[in-house]
Amino acid sequence: MKPLGVGLIGTGYMGKCHALAWNAVASVFGDVARPRLVHLAERDAALAAERAQAFGFAKSTGDWRAVIADPEVDVISVTTPNAFHAEMAIAALEAGKHVWCEKPMAPKLADAERMLAAARASGRVAIIGYNYIQNPVIRHMARLIREGAIGTLTQVRVEMDEDFMADPADAFSLKSEASSGYGALDDFAVHPLSLLKVLVGDVEAVIADMGKPYADRPTADGGRRAVENHDMASILMRMAGGVPGVMVVNRAAFGRKGRIAVQIYGSAGAILYDQERMNEFQLYQHAGRAEERGFRTVLTAPHHAPYDRFVPAPGHGLGFNELKIIECRELHAAIAGQPFTALTFEDGIRIERTVHAMAESHVERRWIDVG
Repeated sequence: MKPLGVGLIGTGYMGKCHALAWNAVASVFGDVARPRLVHLAERDAALAAERAQAFGFAKSTGDWRAVIADPEVDVISVTTPNAFHAEMAIAALEAGKHVWCEKPMAPKLADAERMLAAARASGRVAIIGYNYIQNPVIRHMARLIREGAIGTLTQVRVEMDEDFMADPADAFSLKSEASSGYGALDDFAVHPLSLLKVLVGDVEAVIADMGKPYADRPTADGGRRAVENHDMASILMRMAGGVPGVMVVNRAAFGRKGRIAVQIYGSAGAILYDQERMNEFQLYQHAGRAEERGFRTVLTAPHHAPYDRFVPAPGHGLGFNELKIIECRELHAAIAGQPFTALTFEDGIRIERTVHAMAESHVERRWIDVG
């Protein structure tokens, strides 16, 4: 496959992650051609030029449409705020570009459905940025579950907590606006849902309750503005095959930084994982003498592929950006028509529908089937 021409729209936190991945993927994996970093867009031309210089892109612009129209660009990274994902991804697909879009697909389900329709009509690859599923730990946990290492699944529990919205004195921001979505559900609950999708399967039905710890927040002019979405949610779930599940998410949880705690119980054991300790998991298997039974910690090592592409020794650990590099390699595989593990728009729409079912359940106070 010839080198991909890359266009990047948005250069904030996730834009930089994508740029790092595009720069590193050929060096790390050695089986893909080095991408050509062609064109970068930001909200104004001066900032775009600055970021293009820092990230290694040949051209820059203050108009994202110019990146999509560039004939040298084969694939577009969309890393802008959620509200802009649909318009940009659809425009890119209609222009015949492949798309790597950050999660979630869009705040409105109708827009996410339009994104899926555009991907289907284009015949191009369109994936969602769920890089946590690329962790070698998660891949191995999924293998253990498929192989029956903990028996028949009996219950799933997952919690996601961060504290970037915990301080009531922090100013009102875009994340508290209704235009950005429901809040904790589509801001980051989509991540544990992506993990559940690859470990257990789809969510089939939900009943949810959302909450907001603070009714309003201070504004820059000294006033107050009402918080328009919810920073926490508690959900009961029915998973594929009837497995019961529980999910709790909170972006106002003091002391938590990047916690996604997954507990999967089966008829012959259990698996535990915490994203804050992302290079290990705990495995319990109900076998052997009772005197020696207990959880054991498994550290990532070169035999947990593709850890070996980064580090030649066990226990040294990978990080968030390394998972993004793995995801970039999976995107290359998808474009080349090879087997891949990234979640496409086809996969992502199920997560979107699950989030919207949760929000609907909160309003209607009843179980909702995920359509």
